[in-house]
Amino acid sequence: MTERFSDAFPVGTDPVTTPDALTPAQVDAFVHQISALESASVSLEGRVSKKASTAAIVVAGGFGERFGNPGGKQLFEVLGKPVLTWSAEAFDAVPDVGHIVIVCPEERQEEYCRCAIDPYPFVTPVEFVASGNIRQESAMNGLDAIDSTYEYIAVHDGARPLVTHELIIHALNLLKGNIDVDGVVVGHPSIDTLKVVDGSSIVGTPDRSAFWVAQTPQIFKADMYRRAHMAAMYDGFVGTDDSSLVERIGGRVLMFAGPRDNIKVTVPEDVGPVIAALSARVAAREE
Repeated sequence: MTERFSDAFPVGTDPVTTPDALTPAQVDAFVHQISALESASVSLEGRVSKKASTAAIVVAGGFGERFGNPGGKQLFEVLGKPVLTWSAEAFDAVPDVGHIVIVCPEERQEEYCRCAIDPYPFVTPVEFVASGNIRQESAMNGLDAIDSTYEYIAVHDGARPLVTHELIIHALNLLKGNIDVDGVVVGHPSIDTLKVVDGSSIVGTPDRSAFWVAQTPQIFKADMYRRAHMAAMYDGFVGTDDSSLVERIGGRVLMFAGPRDNIKVTVPEDVGPVIAALSARVAAREE
């Protein structure tokens, strides 16, 4: 039986400093898992189950000032497709996703739809709603557009084009398979040394074994996610991500290891790794 990454590196161990952490068997297990999660998303076929229980919010509200491209990062083409298209297509290929809500600036909805959605054979219904002043407001606007019959809500950054439908399915199965869990977050253990800095002076070096880098998708039970947003709005709380809202009201959220290349396109330097990763997937599927 193939060893899972979570077995190779249990939570609480540091894959850099733990003795014998990088044994050949563990490296093989890690590579196998990542390869499986990345085997998707080149020519995806949209699928929607008649009993789809999940809706997806794709947050694309930023203007991409740091990216520098006049059209923004969402419409920047990578291997012939806009970044936003790559992100949305992964959810279109998940049968349990019955509704995709793309949150973006109201004045750009027509442009985003014309460039990133209409030219491609999406099967899942796609709806556009206006973004808010901050990401949390944007997610809330997307949530308001989703029917209450959906049991699960997936939230994803539109600028993370390397997400795969297999990764989304894995996250959903993990959430559905744990009755006492309210949400799941994809990420990976921090391998860099962390420093606590006051001004420019280092005042501490925490144990990185307890730290993970949080990414998206983040998937939650819909009732809990709605309660978390309402509580945050009532209290005037602004979280750093969607999971922080759920955690704040006592929800239990699991973190699981996903591909490290699930990066967010933020600055021009991010484009090279994205192109390299997608090109490798194309080449692998053509072999």
